[in-house]
Amino acid sequence: MILKSEALCKSFKRLVKDENGKRGATKQEEFYAVDHVDLEAGGGEVVGVLGPNGAGKTTLLRMLGCLMQPASGRVILKDDEGREINGSVEIKKHIGYLSGNTRLYQRLSARELMHTIADIYGMDEETQDKRIEEISEILDLSSFIDNRIERLSTGQTQRVSIARCLVHSPSVYIFDEPTLGLDILSSESIIDFMMGERDRGRTVLYSTHYMEEAQYLCDRILMMYKGRIVVEGTPEELMEKTATKNLRETFRKMIEEEI
Repeated sequence: MILKSEALCKSFKRLVKDENGKRGATKQEEFYAVDHVDLEAGGGEVVGVLGPNGAGKTTLLRMLGCLMQPASGRVILKDDEGREINGSVEIKKHIGYLSGNTRLYQRLSARELMHTIADIYGMDEETQDKRIEEISEILDLSSFIDNRIERLSTGQTQRVSIARCLVHSPSVYIFDEPTLGLDILSSESIIDFMMGERDRGRTVLYSTHYMEEAQYLCDRILMMYKGRIVVEGTPEELMEKTATKNLRETFRKMIEEEI
């Protein structure tokens, strides 16, 4: 599937110092968190969305996942035959969305959570059982799948969170800082999973602050700054363009140029 945005915008209001007012006075100012962003991500690739804090990455991903209404512009999802899927509810059916701070129902087990999600998507009981066993094997959940989530480690909980995204077999994944705070082994299992889904022809949008991770995983990089995509290309193209040896140096140089 192909996920696109056309002139996507989102604005918010913030308090700023009122230079013409009394001492300590503030006023509201509108600003664009996402400023007329066009992008496209297709099947069989991992597209990295990188940028400093406040660049607009999470706001952009939430709009692409139809979790936030844009101020203007639109999100487009097309199937493999080029037919457009209309409506945010229909688009959501094809998306698995994961963030690093996803909150789960602590008193449920991983199995119970997946059954709950499957019920929401209208899956019958036989299909649910088969799909949950498949996911358990893919993410190696068998040793704790029936334990309450509140008793799981951070890495185990994140694997359960990924499992939640897999239940309805999405064609598009949107991952926002999924490895934040995880140990090396837990991070690697998530990265391996995303690479496997890419190889299966899935579309993956991926945001991270870990440049080494992005360089290893992403087929294409979108660099964001102040709500805009300021540069786009493969990791190799961006490093060549900036005469740098790794993506961390590339990122620093590009942001310095924008500032």
